[in-house]
Amino acid sequence: MSPSVSLPSAGLARLYDAFKPALFALPPETAHGLGHAALRVAQDTPVAEAMADRLTVDDPRLETTAFGQSFPNPVGVAAGFDKNAEIPAALAALGFGHVEIGGVTAERQPGNPRPRMFRLREDGALVNRMGFNNGGADAVGPRLADADVSVPVGVNIGKSKSTPLDEAEDDYLYTFKRTRAGGDYFVVNVSSPNTPGLRELQDREPLERILTTLQDAGAAPLLLKLSPDLGEPAVEAAVDVVNDLGLNGIIATNTSVRRPDSLDSPHRVEDGGLSGAPIESEATRMIRFVAERTDVPIVGVGGVSDAAGAYAKIRAGASVVQLYTALVYEGPTVARDINAGLLDLLERDGFESVEEAVGVDVE
Repeated sequence: MSPSVSLPSAGLARLYDAFKPALFALPPETAHGLGHAALRVAQDTPVAEAMADRLTVDDPRLETTAFGQSFPNPVGVAAGFDKNAEIPAALAALGFGHVEIGGVTAERQPGNPRPRMFRLREDGALVNRMGFNNGGADAVGPRLADADVSVPVGVNIGKSKSTPLDEAEDDYLYTFKRTRAGGDYFVVNVSSPNTPGLRELQDREPLERILTTLQDAGAAPLLLKLSPDLGEPAVEAAVDVVNDLGLNGIIATNTSVRRPDSLDSPHRVEDGGLSGAPIESEATRMIRFVAERTDVPIVGVGGVSDAAGAYAKIRAGASVVQLYTALVYEGPTVARDINAGLLDLLERDGFESVEEAVGVDVE
């Protein structure tokens, strides 16, 4: 076992806490844009190097491998935070073990009208109906290819809003071809609730058509992102497709259109995908359900905000986890805090590595 990790002071966390009231006084998308801009300015500068020194938990017990990729730690950034591959290196400098960019579509699209993102502060959640707003594959692909990122970068691929469902495979193929040079793995997103008709592509026939088209073009590692709103028979059918086609992994889960009765925020009535604490337990349950039906690696997403939540998903079968909403509520030290906490939990339970803990709660 390696020496214990020495973490720096909590100065950055205190700084975020000091600015948080001002940020939360702004519309969520405006605040996100300011944070995004700050990271873009810091990227590839000594500031980013200093962030990495302070926020990276470097310990071999956290290292893990999944779908042919080596991760320095299991905590990643979920798709949606960096839609246009503008700050993947800066996000890595925050201590994350991988970054998933996108969703990227073949066509440049503005997304849905604003406001389209809402904080549910009382619930530790967000609702978004962004609608795959991004610069399009022709813009994102070259930027991603030029990025120098120290951790694996995934490309989340969505369907352009204007593309008919029966032409979806060509749309996904176009985006893959434009982004393949810069991606370490690729994710088929047919589960976002914010593009009309998209979830119809989760049916077996159109899903197989999309996946085989990408496989024939050399897309690998290739993962499928599932909706948390699928019933168990539909999840089993999707897992069967993954197993039958020999895909490399599953991401569980996307945001949810369901609204638990426990929600207190007035923004619970907004249309869009719910993320954060209210879907945490359901996402973990789905990870376990999927892990019982496949041997492919699982990326666990949904409500991860602390080490206990990340650990629960790992024990349920996730090889790595991702977060987005926790960056909003917990701030830029969240990856460091989770990774440090994971080391304590591994030691408590007698595991020598994260990999040893993956799936121990799966029957």
